[in-house]
Amino acid sequence: MVDCVPNVYIALRILLTLPVSVASGDRSFSKLKLIKSYLRSTMSQNKLVDLATISIECDKASKLDLRELVVDFAKRKARKIKF
Repeated sequence: MVDCVPNVYIALRILLTLPVSVASGDRSFSKLKLIKSYLRSTMSQNKLVDLATISIECDKASKLDLRELVVDFAKRKARKIKF
């Protein structure tokens, strides 16, 4: 049968590999709605994208060692301009 209709066979293989639902996309948009409140609408696009990524990937973000991040941040160059 594959020899008779190869295009149909390829189309069926592609169809079987497509996801059944788009729940992950819907979840991402619902998280974005929660993040983008009135106060946050004045943020830059980069900061909004970063917050959305943290919210969507909350299981990975919860595993981060915050103490290590704070120490790394403190070791970096001072951001305050001295006059």
